[in-house]
Amino acid sequence: MLEKSSRYYSQETATLEVDGRTIRYQRRRFLPQPATQTTLFEYSAKESDRLDLLAATCFGDPLQAFRILDANAVRKPSDLLETRRRLRIALGKW
Repeated sequence: MLEKSSRYYSQETATLEVDGRTIRYQRRRFLPQPATQTTLFEYSAKESDRLDLLAATCFGDPLQAFRILDANAVRKPSDLLETRRRLRIALGKW
């Protein structure tokens, strides 16, 4: 069972039969399209920013950092936190 704060919480659970054993797994999660998310505001990144602290400020939970990644269509935080980059903070469907 996944916690509600997990990005995989709403993903369907599937099963696979291997050598007589049943293996349960979460189905693949596809990144949501940024166009389907409502922009709350934009934020200009600073050199000292950390994604978890930004998520805590924006959403009240540092584990929601994936929402910022999804809104900006990137997978790795290092691709996102460039100085002076405009970050999109969005309200999406997770």
